[in-house]
Order: sequence, then C-alpha cells, then structure tokens
Amino acid sequence: MPDPEPSIESATNAALKRLPVLLRRAWYGLNQAFRHRISHLGLTPDQFSILRWLSEGDPQGLTQRTLTDLMASDPNTITSTLARMEKNRLITRVPHEHDKRANRVRMQPAGKRAFEKGRKLAMELQENVLDVLPVARRAKFLEELEAIADSCAATVEKSPFKRKAGPRCPESAD
Repeated sequence: MPDPEPSIESATNAALKRLPVLLRRAWYGLNQAFRHRISHLGLTPDQFSILRWLSEGDPQGLTQRTLTDLMASDPNTITSTLARMEKNRLITRVPHEHDKRANRVRMQPAGKRAFEKGRKLAMELQENVLDVLPVARRAKFLEELEAIADSCAATVEKSPFKRKAGPRCPESAD
C-alpha cells in the first residue's frame, strides 16, 4: 500500500529544516568555485565584492562602515581586508571630507582592472550555475532568493540575542 501524501504542514516543516543546510551548501559551492576562477587575479571573493560595491557606489568612495554593512560583515574583517587591498594597490583610503572619524575607500586603477576581469568570470559562473533552471524561472528565483536574504537580515536585526560583532566562520574569512 502506497504511503499517504504528506500534509502541507509536514512538507513545509521538512523544507524549513533544510533551508540552512541548502543555503550553506549553495553559498560554499559558489564561493569556492568563484575563488578558484579569480585566484589568478590575486583577489578573493570578498575582495571582489568590495570592488563591486565600490564600482557601483558613490564616485567619491564609500566609507568603511558602509562597506561593512553592504558586505554583511564585521568591522575588523573589513578593516583587515581593506589593508591587504591597499597594500596591493587595489584601493586607497582617504579621510572623509566631513566626518573626521571616517575614511572613504576608493578604487585604484589596478582595482578597476582586476574588477573588470573578475566581473566577466563572475557573470560566466552565474550563468553556469543558473543553467539548471529554465531561463523563464531565473529572474523569479533571484527575486525570491533576495526576499529570503532580506528576511534573514531582518531576523538578525530583530533578534534580542544580536551581537555587535563576532568571529566569522573560518571558511568565509578573506
């Protein structure tokens, strides 16, 4: 005798239990694939993301605080990443014109060149990964994934257990 169909509630509970595992597997696989593709550029995925935010942001540069928020990271990690990027002449940090406590981070010509090369590789990787979905579903999938990411961020903000800053997972370190 065939098993009865699972109830909507049990199917939903099973999916919810799998969400963290699936998101982590997806992120880790994508991060590692991208890390391998851009390693010859002397960039890490986090450094590429910083260059991306800088290329899309204020032409005067972004503050370290803004980059920390955009990267969903902690200030110490961003500071050390920026120090390595500055040493490699990918970015420069200059004092903010109005806020003496802040620095503006600006992309240098070498950073722009590395970003443009990495961007092509990132777009190719995205296409390869999304190839498992029909073309008509890709935009909707990305919209839904963004909604999940926003929901996760909102959940952190509402949490009574929220910490100011903490250690990151070793595999996500720059």
